[in-house]
Amino acid sequence: QVRLVESGGGLVQAGGSLRLSCEASGRSLSSYVMAWFRQAPGKERELVTSRRWIGGGNTYYADFVKGRFTISRDNAKNTLYLQMNSLLPEDTAVYYCAAKVTPATPSYDYWGQGTQVTVSS
Repeated sequence: QVRLVESGGGLVQAGGSLRLSCEASGRSLSSYVMAWFRQAPGKERELVTSRRWIGGGNTYYADFVKGRFTISRDNAKNTLYLQMNSLLPEDTAVYYCAAKVTPATPSYDYWGQGTQVTVSS
């Protein structure tokens, strides 16, 4: 079992930066596919970025965050990060980290509780 706890959300002005953290407990994240999702009010949850650190290390970024957001991790701390730069008001959402064991499956096995990011104009 994996438990994921996000932190680092908050209120920031447009153009600013935030770094979200997702601390995992229970198992090492090293073999999982890790991802960040977000859900804005009245909208469906959407994939922001995902990365598979083994077997080639494929990384996906949604077009709306390319060049602005970066996914990374610290193996020693078993923590996933999302560095968000040049934030826009439309980035306002609850951000969730997620993990899955099998890369080929579409669904994620573990989810955090979410952290609110609010970008003011």
